[in-house]
Formats: sequence, C-alpha cells, structure tokens
Amino acid sequence: MKGLSSALAVSFALCATAATQPPPVQPGGKLPGNPAIQLVKVADGLVDPIHVASPRDGSGRLFVCERPGVVRVIKNGKLLDKPALDIKDKTLSSFLEEGLFAIEFHPKFKENGLCYVSYSDLWFNGSTLLVEYKVSKSNPDRLDPDSARVIMQLDFPYCNHHGGKMAFGPDGYLYVGVGDGGWEGDVISAGQDLHTLLGKMLRIDVNTSTPDRAYGIPKDNPFITPLQQMTLFGVSELQFSKIAPRAKPEIWAYGIRNPWTFSFDRKNGDFYIADIGQNHWEEIDFQPASSKGGENYGWKHMGGSHPFPIEREGELPRIGVLPIAEFSHQDQGICIIGLGVYRGTAYPSLDGVYFAADWGSGKVWGVKRDGVGQWQMQELLDLDTPLRPTGGGEDEDGTIYVCHATANYGGPVDPHTSERGAVWKLVSADKVPQGASLAPLQK
Repeated sequence: MKGLSSALAVSFALCATAATQPPPVQPGGKLPGNPAIQLVKVADGLVDPIHVASPRDGSGRLFVCERPGVVRVIKNGKLLDKPALDIKDKTLSSFLEEGLFAIEFHPKFKENGLCYVSYSDLWFNGSTLLVEYKVSKSNPDRLDPDSARVIMQLDFPYCNHHGGKMAFGPDGYLYVGVGDGGWEGDVISAGQDLHTLLGKMLRIDVNTSTPDRAYGIPKDNPFITPLQQMTLFGVSELQFSKIAPRAKPEIWAYGIRNPWTFSFDRKNGDFYIADIGQNHWEEIDFQPASSKGGENYGWKHMGGSHPFPIEREGELPRIGVLPIAEFSHQDQGICIIGLGVYRGTAYPSLDGVYFAADWGSGKVWGVKRDGVGQWQMQELLDLDTPLRPTGGGEDEDGTIYVCHATANYGGPVDPHTSERGAVWKLVSADKVPQGASLAPLQK
C-alpha cells in the first residue's frame, strides 16, 4: 500500500492548491477575434473512423484508423482502395471503446520508416497492444505486417475506459493515454494508485529498450524513485510525500479517467487532455510546456471541478489540478473529443485555438486565452445532423481533421453493419472551397 499511500498524500497536499485555482471556463465565452469555422468533407465510406495522422514526410498523405482494425490512406485527396494495414483478425472491436485506437509516426519517419499502432487485441482478451511497424520497402503506402514488434501490453479488467491514444511530444518521447480500467466510478481506484498504469498518462522512449522492456524510461519522468537507504528522522513531511518507491516509472501524470484524445500544441509544446467524464461533467486538462510532469488531475476524487460522487458537492474539498474548461451533460453533450490546436498557415484567424467536440451532441468549441490571459470557451458549431465526432488529427501543415462515425454504443455489434463514417477538414468559414460538401449548421 506504500505507493497508494504516497499518491493519496500528494493528492491531499494538493487540496490547498486546487482551492486557489480559478474555476474552469464553460461554454458561453468569446474567443479573441470571434473566429468562425466550417467542416468540409474530405472522405467518406469509412468504417468507424476514429483517428487521423500525418507522416509529415512531405507526401501530403493522411492515415485514418478504422476501429475494426484497418488503417486507410488518403492520398492526393482520394481514399485509396488498399489499406496501409489490416489487422482485423487481431483486433477486438465488438464494443465501441475497443478496437484500433491510433497510429502515430516516428518523428524521424522520413529517415527510419517507423510508426506505432495501438489497438485492443482479440487474443489477449482486449488488452491494448502498442506495436511498432516499418513501412513496406516495395510500397510506401503500406506497412509491412511482418515487421511488427510489440512495444507494450496493457491489461484491463473491463471492456471500457481503455484510452488508447498516443502522441509524440516535442521532446521526442511517446505519450500514451490509459483509462482507469472501466466499469464506472473507478471501482478499482486506479486513478490515484501509482502502482498501476491505469488511469494515467504515460511517457516512454521507443528509441531504447532494456532486457525486460521493449522501450526505455526517460530519466526525468516524475515517479522514478532511486534505491536508497531508509531515513526516519530529519526528513520533512513534504519530502516523504514525494517518495513512491513502487510507483510505475512510466507514469507522467495521473488522476485520469478516460483520455480518449489528447494533443500537443506544435508551436509551444503545451499539452491538452480531453478526459471523458462520468455522468455529469466533461473536462479539458492542460499541462504547460514548462511542466516537469507528476500532475494529479483529480479522478476519482474529482470530475471536472466537481467532487465524485456529485452528491457530495459542497462537502468535499477540491483535489488536484483543475481543468481549464468543462461542460455539463445537462445541455452540452456527453463525451468530449479533443481535436487539437490549430497552428497551420491557411487560416490565420484560427491560430492558437484548441478545438474540442462532443460525440453525443456534435457541438464543436474553441478554447483559447484572451488578451488578459483568461481562458475562454466558445461554441463554434452546432450541427443539426447526427454528426458524431469520434476523434481527429492534424496534417503536416497543421490543419485539423475530424472523424465522424455513428457507431452503436454497446455490444456485441459488427461495426461493418453501422452507417459509414467520414473524415472532415476544419476550415475558417470565410475560406470554404467552392463546391465543397459541408456539415449543415443548426438553424
């Protein structure tokens, strides 16, 4: 219990900090410049698309993850018939929160041809596998299935809250989002337990390995406790609260419920986590580029800026780092989907805006600091069709894309029987291409 006790000590030490933090912003604010956006259809006919990634190799290609276990390629504006990778025979996707989660390309992909795929594996009872692939020597639009090298296996007690997203940070390390293991209410108390990788953001080095790991641990990860002699006296309580000898060294941040999507600001390195909430609140967590890691984002003590359980509102203290933004299930949505920070060149009015959507309502918001440094959250799209944002990504220039799938929440269901999904490009409303197919707006 030492690791758990250490985590709880740190959590409660953060109570005073949380109490002095500004409350999260909610929809209703105004972004600087009052930007306007539209969604332009790029490709359709996809089976539960949930993630878009660019190899950033000058080719202009986009790689799209279809949840049943297929990576498709959009090249020169066209969806190729042949997939880059087909692992349907290995992917468990009967439940909506399982399947092929993400594809990410090594920062030096142009030189080494390496990329990373995360998915829930059929043969390991839905465990998330992170697998390295090399691009095919004979076809740059295909990945070589025989090159597969398993980097990490994450086991889960339940079929939901797996997370699964990955992203390379500006430091070159791979960040991995891992949910709390599922069911509801974090029944295994994973979020605050440093003994487990569940309910965490992980940070690993895919360029190195050890005899027992196919990856390395960055030396400045926050929960590495060197072997040491025990000293009982002359040590402050603050020092004791930071000692966690059995903490998992991969942990970068904790107190996370289900980080289905997250992204880095490619300009300044700031980190945004769209953490899917329980029954009442959705939240956007923020970590500045200057962070050394170790943040506790509160779950399961907190959901947004509110206590868990919600019935104890007003009784329990706020714990951990509060989100910068939140929205209620009452009138805004039910499942937050982070899209990313726009840093492209085509739409200057969108520069620096973090975009987030909701799978249940189809709404799209922008979040950004105003002229005095306060966060604002403004609704930018309210769609009158059952558009269901499931994820997104960026191209090489920084343009943001949105995946849409009307996937059934439940199981077991064959995703191929669902209505086909699509990929949309997020553009400035005053720069919509002529003749483009647009997402209809609420009247």
